Amino acid sequence: MAATPERKDFAANKQMKAVMGKYFTEFSQGPAQGKKTAWCTSVGPAELLYAMGFNVFFPENHGAMLGASKMATDLIPLANAHGFSPDICSYLTSDIGSYLKNETPLQKMGLAGVPKADVLVFNTNQCRDVKDWFQWYARRWNVPCIGIHTPRGTTEVDDTVLDYVVRETEKLVEPLEQVAETKFDIDRLREVVDLSKQCTMLWKQVLKSATNVPSPITFFDGTIQMGPAVVLRGTQDAVDYYRVLVDELNQRIAQGVAAVEGERLRIYWEGMPIWGKLRDLSTQFLNLRTCVVASTYCNSWVFEDLDAADPFRSMARAYSSIFICRSDDFKEAYIARMVQEYRVDGILYHDAKTCPNNSNSRYELPVRLRERLGKPFLTINGDLNDLRLYSEEQARTNIEAFAEQLMQA
Repeated sequence: MAATPERKDFAANKQMKAVMGKYFTEFSQGPAQGKKTAWCTSVGPAELLYAMGFNVFFPENHGAMLGASKMATDLIPLANAHGFSPDICSYLTSDIGSYLKNETPLQKMGLAGVPKADVLVFNTNQCRDVKDWFQWYARRWNVPCIGIHTPRGTTEVDDTVLDYVVRETEKLVEPLEQVAETKFDIDRLREVVDLSKQCTMLWKQVLKSATNVPSPITFFDGTIQMGPAVVLRGTQDAVDYYRVLVDELNQRIAQGVAAVEGERLRIYWEGMPIWGKLRDLSTQFLNLRTCVVASTYCNSWVFEDLDAADPFRSMARAYSSIFICRSDDFKEAYIARMVQEYRVDGILYHDAKTCPNNSNSRYELPVRLRERLGKPFLTINGDLNDLRLYSEEQARTNIEAFAEQLMQA
């Protein structure tokens, strides 16, 4: 029997824990320092909020934490009992269940619970659920809920789209000034956008390192390493962290260090992570000597269009260009490019029950790409957070058979 390959952790992880720990600590210290807290969707106008001096909390990040800690499945029924359908986003239902039960991984970080928002700011570029989610808290806390309604299903992000999203973003400024009790400073926004652009380009380098054969990083590593890119873009801390991580990845490449020892196969992951099973799935692919080298999900935080010289329009373009709010034609072409660039042997689609917006296996896309690229695919059924919707044994068996199929191709 072959020995189990060694899992290779990153030396940079220690610094990331410190950076993320500092981020969460600031929520408990903020009120004493006179800082207000804004909630923000993960692919939303974070730069504007940081520029106006808010501590910025991302409830989708909290939802992922609930999934990864395996707390979500016990918390979701509380939200269902409160009137939320079991079919809607399990980030939403696990987060609201967490609030209702007052149980959260944040308590291990010294917070009593999720930080109370002074304002909630959404962007519907991902889905409409985020607006409903934020409005629930706005009613409960009697605070403003404002946002951007981004057009979806676009093939080209043209001037009509950009003009509209710019206006929507600019309309946020006045109500945010009232909450923050400070005037908006365009020069400060430019500084933050510049830092965000530096962060996103470093994050892109992290992900692009996986084009190397063998890859120095896996999709499962990426779901952890993306933390600063999600919650701290627009800050110096995120830039400093990714410089360290990029250097470490470059060293791995130079030394021939593979994330998956004896890499035999390379897989593209399309769809959401299964947060409560990341470790198990990572171990299975490791044992199969198969590297999940790239994903649509982790690349969702690459915002190359950000430009400090034109902050509002560049933010509009960056946040309107993400994969999830584009047309099927765009998505098909995008995945085809990724498969070629990362030298992928096969595509794994995760059909997440409560996340139809980020499940692209339902309307023939996998079949079209197989015909176009000649690459086999596998669909596994599950969910981002609700493990009751995931059959581990079925997924394990199907993944093993898929790897065998790819080896024989």
